[in-house]
Amino acid sequence: MLNSGTTKYINPVRFSTSLTVIALTLLCISVAVAHGVDANTMQFLQANQGVALGPFMYIGAKHMLTGYDHLLFLLGVVFFLFRTRDILIYVSLFTLGHSLTLFFGVLDNLSVNAYLIDAIIGLSVVYKGFDNLGGFQRLFARQPNTKIAVLIFGLFHGLGLATKLQDFDLPQQDLWKNLLAFNVGVEIGQFLALLFIVILLNFWRRFNSYLSFAVLTNTLLMAAGLVLFGYQMTGYLGNAQ
Repeated sequence: MLNSGTTKYINPVRFSTSLTVIALTLLCISVAVAHGVDANTMQFLQANQGVALGPFMYIGAKHMLTGYDHLLFLLGVVFFLFRTRDILIYVSLFTLGHSLTLFFGVLDNLSVNAYLIDAIIGLSVVYKGFDNLGGFQRLFARQPNTKIAVLIFGLFHGLGLATKLQDFDLPQQDLWKNLLAFNVGVEIGQFLALLFIVILLNFWRRFNSYLSFAVLTNTLLMAAGLVLFGYQMTGYLGNAQ
């Protein structure tokens, strides 16, 4: 809280600077690990032959908690949402979108180039930062339906998850059970991540620096999304040659 003239401008700036450093760190990490599958997970997925609800739930939660493209997008979604009801609505739309394409994308063998889908996910982060900065109103004098946009980008995020799972030759028998467990794990990971993000934002909102650094924060979101987009497109073009 703001108690005296000597601390009024020091603590918020220090906090905001720390947040900026964290955001830049996440930006660098996101390029390296977004949608990544570690060696132990890869070995399990390749060797598993039956229903494994617990492990798939764990893998889903772990994937969400280390999927910084997902987390950056969610940060953008909730950044200017101050009511719990609004947060629940937007997160539910995102959850609906990525659950549908995750589940049916794998079951129907919907094949999409992993680099392209991850590039679109990077653009979703750019979109949200741009939207939070009021870019659509300033440049186009109109505002897209934010709820529909979050739902649509949720479909792409889920398709990204489905594409990664299809890299492995998962047994078809009772596959839906493992997918359901994986999706439940994703939702658990998403809840834990959002809980941390919302607590952090609510704490920061006590200070005047929240709005002062809103432009910087959302500019960093756009930068992170552009880096992810460029990284994935470089991979796509490199593999196309």
